[in-house]
Amino acid sequence: MTMILGFTFIAAMVLGMPIAFAMVVAGLVAVWIKGLPALVVMQNLFSGLDSFPLLAIPFFILAAELMSGGALTDVLLKFAARLVGARRGGLGHANILTLTFFSGISGSALADAAGPGAMMIRMMKKAGYADAYAAALTACTAIVGPIIPPSIIMIVYALTDNSVTMTGLFLAGVVPGLLIAVSLAVVNHIVSVRRNYRSPQEMIEKTPVLTLFVRALPALMLPLIILGGIHFGVFTPTEASAAAVLYAVLVGRFVYRTLKWEMLPAILYRTALMSASILFIVATSAVFAWVLTVGQIPQQVAGWIAGMELSPFTLLLAINVLLLLVGIFIEPLPGVMIMVPILAPLADAAGLDPLHFAIVVIFNLTLGMVTPPVGGLLFVTSVVSGVRMGPMMREAKPMLAALLLVLLVLTYVPAISTWLPNVLGYRN
Repeated sequence: MTMILGFTFIAAMVLGMPIAFAMVVAGLVAVWIKGLPALVVMQNLFSGLDSFPLLAIPFFILAAELMSGGALTDVLLKFAARLVGARRGGLGHANILTLTFFSGISGSALADAAGPGAMMIRMMKKAGYADAYAAALTACTAIVGPIIPPSIIMIVYALTDNSVTMTGLFLAGVVPGLLIAVSLAVVNHIVSVRRNYRSPQEMIEKTPVLTLFVRALPALMLPLIILGGIHFGVFTPTEASAAAVLYAVLVGRFVYRTLKWEMLPAILYRTALMSASILFIVATSAVFAWVLTVGQIPQQVAGWIAGMELSPFTLLLAINVLLLLVGIFIEPLPGVMIMVPILAPLADAAGLDPLHFAIVVIFNLTLGMVTPPVGGLLFVTSVVSGVRMGPMMREAKPMLAALLLVLLVLTYVPAISTWLPNVLGYRN
């Protein structure tokens, strides 16, 4: 049954079928050949979505859409550009800073690249940055979106692995996300010095920093409200997502005064479309995971690797290599749904901290979004920038090297991921 599942899934992917459809088709074929009723697939499709915490996904997406409609992107961009725009490579730094700010609201790498990322690419082109470099920097920086909370992938991970909590994962992603942003800023500085990338004086915002900070403060407060409210017991993570929507409406309508009621139908349409695509992947991944469980694949893989008696160091190295290969072909969300049930028991048996392991897995699979052939971020950034994939990948090489170095550090320095959750009392 498992061999049929794997063969059908790979064949469907090779034929160009979207991954969500490939998973459900593979599940149907495996169940049919095994002689089980097709109703089993439908039951798992629905049971995969029968989870209250999953409500956080459409709410966080809606909050991000509302904040964008409320001029959030423009406000954060001006603040970031004013902070670092006058420096060598200033607009590149502003790109990184803006996407880092926005990642605390959207929870989605694709949303970051298509929204504020597209605006920054246009500004960088106008300032004389190479088109391919601006696009590559945006694509690589956008992977901060799933690392800094709130994060859609973290929500799904917490539902897949009961050894971690959503709140613990949110806190564990803060420091690694900032470390990723710093590593890309270092690369941008080196490249900008070599190529003498400078921002023209007329493009540098003249408004005082304090004024721009005050204007950006309502937007910057959203992730603090989410994490603070959860930490102090004001609301659960799922309730926090609904509170974020209310806050986004109030800020966009009454603080920035740019969110118009007539904008709501388009905002709700985009939210429904994105939510449906994400939740459909979650549902089909549940079918795939069920067939793996029936075939006892997690237990067999765990037993096989346990028999090799690998040290924690070697085990982490092997898992990283495996996930890097998986991430090349599979998007992060289904990657989490498929791989975590197999790998989490191994990490637990090896005595690895579950939060540390979760951040390694999430960041590793997210890296696949900037590596071909799947590379969702590459395709989105290519479309919004008009830059072909080849030149973009050539410019991205030093950035990918920096990201791999960060992955190595996160893998073997657990405290980077676990320090903040431990300080605030979240052990998992």
